[in-house]
Amino acid sequence: MDQTSIARTAQRIQGEYREMPGLCLTPEQARRLWDLDETACAAILEALVAQQFLRRTTRGSYVRGDNAA
Repeated sequence: MDQTSIARTAQRIQGEYREMPGLCLTPEQARRLWDLDETACAAILEALVAQQFLRRTTRGSYVRGDNAA
């Protein structure tokens, strides 16, 4: 995946989490939903965690972070 594709996918993920504030996905669910390979999905999700857009629950799922508005 090139940087442009990664950026577009990250924006798409942010958009879907904004549209569905209660969205809670495991890494596997996220990979299937956005048709990503394991490496790309993990990198994008962790980047969104680093930006505090997402946070990882104690069960390993990804949900919107507190300041993801």
